Amino acid sequence: MIDPVSLRRFVAYGFASVGALGVDVATFFALMALGVSAPIAAVGGYGLGIIAHWFASSRFVFAGRVADTGRQRTAQQGLFVASALVGLAITWAVVASATLMGIDPRVAKLAAIGLSFVATFLLRSRFVFAERAEATGT
Repeated sequence: MIDPVSLRRFVAYGFASVGALGVDVATFFALMALGVSAPIAAVGGYGLGIIAHWFASSRFVFAGRVADTGRQRTAQQGLFVASALVGLAITWAVVASATLMGIDPRVAKLAAIGLSFVATFLLRSRFVFAERAEATGT
C-alpha cells in the first residue's frame, strides 16, 4: 500500500507534468505559427517544458528535497535534465517501435506518455530529489 505522502507526491507530480506538457505544446504551436520548423519547434517546446517542470517539481512536488544553491543545486538540475532525456528516449523508442509495427502514432504517443511519466517520476523521486540524510552526529 502506498503511504499518503507518496500518493500526494505522485498526484502532485501528475499535475506538474500536465502543466509542463501544456507549456511544451503551447510553445510548439506558437513557434510553428511563427514559421519555425517543426523539429526546432518541438525541441524548443520540450526545453521550455523541462524548465516549467523543474519549477513545479522543485517548489510543489518535492519541496524540502531541493539542494541548496551552488554545486549541489547545479548537480540536481543536471540530474533532472538527464531524467527528462530518459523520458524523451522512452518516448522515441515507443513511438518508433509502435509505428514500425503499424500502430497508430497517436496511440503510441499516449502509451509513451504513460511510460515516460512513470519512469521520470521514479527517477526523480529516488535520485534527483532523494531524501537528504540528516546528520546524526555519529
